[in-house]
Amino acid sequence: MSRSALVTGAAQGMGCAIALRLARDGLNVAINDINSNTIQLNEIQKTIEKMGQKSIVITADVSNEKAVSTMMKNVVKELGSLDVAIANAGICPIMPLIEITADEWDTVLATNLRGVFLCYKEAAKVMIAQGKGGKIIGACSMVAYRSTTLASHYIASKWGVRGLTQAAALELAQHKITVNAYCPGYVETKLIDSVTQEFTKYHGTTQDEVKKNFIEMIPLGRPAQPDDIANFVSYLASKDSDYMTGQSVIVDGGFVLI
Repeated sequence: MSRSALVTGAAQGMGCAIALRLARDGLNVAINDINSNTIQLNEIQKTIEKMGQKSIVITADVSNEKAVSTMMKNVVKELGSLDVAIANAGICPIMPLIEITADEWDTVLATNLRGVFLCYKEAAKVMIAQGKGGKIIGACSMVAYRSTTLASHYIASKWGVRGLTQAAALELAQHKITVNAYCPGYVETKLIDSVTQEFTKYHGTTQDEVKKNFIEMIPLGRPAQPDDIANFVSYLASKDSDYMTGQSVIVDGGFVLI
């Protein structure tokens, strides 16, 4: 019987690349995002089905506890099991600490940390009930190891994911469930386009110059593509990573070393 995975934030960027890679790996894939991204999800679903794998679309807000619980149960109902759960959804607004309102802070942590917590928790409940272990994987970031300016709420959320991943790994090991996270750096996506555009407001430079400055800090000399991250997540989702848990692994071309 084929294994089944869930990928949140799958309508574009890394989430889309991860969903397609897992389908190529032979998994059935449930793809999630918010309602406004339904059209993109439907196209990705068609692509996965053309690969010969089953796929379902589940629109849900990952910060909503009831919606996340229902989502996990629907994966089992429609695909037969939940073997891999990937909490990928995230946002990254850019602004100085002193300009962040409490509501803006809460919005970032609701998606980036509360959303990961809810996915970890509800996936774990389903996997424990299935009694055959599983893989839970979260989206962290290189900023959980090396902070930067203009993103304190985002950075706090990712440090939270790193700690949560360790704590969850300790609790879930007895159920043969591993919990790990991936920590991208600069990845060429629509999100990074938005981030670099926002940086121009505070650095008095062009978006191209902002991007160039970031890329010059990457020892491997190029930005990551979504597939670079998806390739590593494929490993975390595979049996090859069975003896690995509680880790938040940096995949950034050496960016964090500078």
